[in-house]
Amino acid sequence: MPDASDRHLRETCVASESLCEGDFLKARRDTVRMPDGTTSTREYIIHPGAVVIIPLLDDEHVLLERQFRYPVGRVMSEFPAGKLEPGEDPLHCAQRELLEETGYTAGQWAHAGALHLAIAYSTEIIHIFFARELQAGERHLDADEFLDVCPQSDQDFFQACRTGGVTDAKSLSCALWLQNVRSSAWALDWRPA
Repeated sequence: MPDASDRHLRETCVASESLCEGDFLKARRDTVRMPDGTTSTREYIIHPGAVVIIPLLDDEHVLLERQFRYPVGRVMSEFPAGKLEPGEDPLHCAQRELLEETGYTAGQWAHAGALHLAIAYSTEIIHIFFARELQAGERHLDADEFLDVCPQSDQDFFQACRTGGVTDAKSLSCALWLQNVRSSAWALDWRPA
């Protein structure tokens, strides 16, 4: 939340130009007035926002996915996630993405918090959700989606985070949430689906 005492740190946009208008992402270059009155430029990506889901299979297991991620050229292990459609409620998006990608529905949901993925060059915000009381069903993958659904013990997941088997930033951030929720250090406000 903005704080009045942060005025000496704020930058103000004085001009903005579009660099790219893609179907999914947009790139901009802004000229900003710095706190000392000088100007500088900021290039950044406009992202529609997203969700990530930490599906709890039971007290010791979670559900992960493995899929090829073209920009990094490798198969990644990660929690289910997806982008928000224009005007879409984040919880609705999380429920939709869990079903589409894994085939699971959840009896209870909890919003954990928000993650700003790349604050230096992107507007992306990812809403973190936990899901439990999972029921298996049929997946509804998009035509261009190919992924495996992988149940994993918490311990194997944490080990993969430690050893480089999981390097996805959102999933690594979710590991912190998972550890603290499992240890009861952080409470969640569970709600029925």
